[in-house]
Amino acid sequence: MLPGFLEKAVAEELSVESLAAWKEGKLRRAGVGKGKRLVIREDVRSDHVMWLRDGETTLCQQRYLDRLEELRVALNRRLFLGLMDFEGHFAVYPEGGVYKPHLDRHRETTDRILTVILYLNPGWERGDGGELRIWTTAGEREGDFELIEPRMGTLVCFLAEDHWHEVLPAVKTRASITGWFRCA
Repeated sequence: MLPGFLEKAVAEELSVESLAAWKEGKLRRAGVGKGKRLVIREDVRSDHVMWLRDGETTLCQQRYLDRLEELRVALNRRLFLGLMDFEGHFAVYPEGGVYKPHLDRHRETTDRILTVILYLNPGWERGDGGELRIWTTAGEREGDFELIEPRMGTLVCFLAEDHWHEVLPAVKTRASITGWFRCA
């Protein structure tokens, strides 16, 4: 967890962008699975997403992606993870929104290595809900966990295939950019 990962002004601009896109109806219901197995399961997750697309990024999105590129290079240099690129989306959870416990690597795939979440919630207070619960023992969905509040500008990273996690019910609208560093 890295509070203040992104310049405050850039994080605030991303927050405004994500909520404007949400209000304009540009985000779509998130599903579970991939490809032909993708289904909408409101009992599992209730967020809405808008993917960041090459050639369509705004200036502040590009500043965030540039910062992530610096992180990718540093992680590869230090930890030899073989990270090649990033895919991500705005994610907005409406009031009451949740995402039940899950791993971030799709079945029968190996490309998602590291989950990366940047929170975009100004003035988030204890009691606003929407926390990330992440179990700290790889592969386990019981036992010790961390509870992370979705505060503005905080970046959270963890191994996509190892750590079960969930988004607890949000009391108010909650926004982030969620994505994954991938390998070839």
